[in-house]
Amino acid sequence: MVTIDLNCDLGESFGAYTIGNDEAILPYVTSANIACGFHAGDPSVMQRTVELALRENVAIGAHPGLPDLSGFGRRNMAISAREAFDITLYQIGALSAFCQALGAPLHHVKPHGALYNMAAVNTKLAEGIAEAIYTIGKEVILYGLAGSALVAAGKRLGLSTANEVFADRTYEKDGTLTPRTIKGSVIHDTQQAINQVITMIKEGKVHTRQGEQIKIEADTVCIHGDGPNAIVFAKSIHHQLKEKRIIIQTR
Repeated sequence: MVTIDLNCDLGESFGAYTIGNDEAILPYVTSANIACGFHAGDPSVMQRTVELALRENVAIGAHPGLPDLSGFGRRNMAISAREAFDITLYQIGALSAFCQALGAPLHHVKPHGALYNMAAVNTKLAEGIAEAIYTIGKEVILYGLAGSALVAAGKRLGLSTANEVFADRTYEKDGTLTPRTIKGSVIHDTQQAINQVITMIKEGKVHTRQGEQIKIEADTVCIHGDGPNAIVFAKSIHHQLKEKRIIIQTR
């Protein structure tokens, strides 16, 4: 039997702004990546999201991003490896405090947005992020883009790592995600996205935007909780994976 973890980026509301469908989507995922206040989220949202994840028995992870609220952490910034270490450690520490207060273990760390994509190809940034996670605890799992420099950096340090694939994103021939600035980077058709996930899990392959098929390793699948059809998609992928005899469970 094949197993897979389903993760979702959550806790991305901020102040008076509500983003996503956290409470409704949690029953269909096994891991939650909770924003830590830099690209989204705030202390009250973090507290509430940890509580919700605990209630649904969903593994809790920190989702650190670049300090860019207005850009939602999706704009590249020129930061050093040391700065990557510092901002990652700071944000993990913030979420860890809520986990400790509520008696919840910190299961994993998954960088967000531009920080994630930069670390996927920049070895120095990847090492800074991995070292921050190792400092918190080597039992914490590093979630990174499948086959990326970030996953490789985690492995070199002795961290447990999870190769992440994306349900609703297209891929380039080098295995990176198609930049959101390019038309067609996001898959809006529910069945197309689910078919892509099943192929990645069962066959270890994905079709690229250039029309090629490349190998890919899938340990965890990211589904997004902030789209207009997020709940419908979460229910559909959960149901269809089970139909294909794929066991959905936390790593």
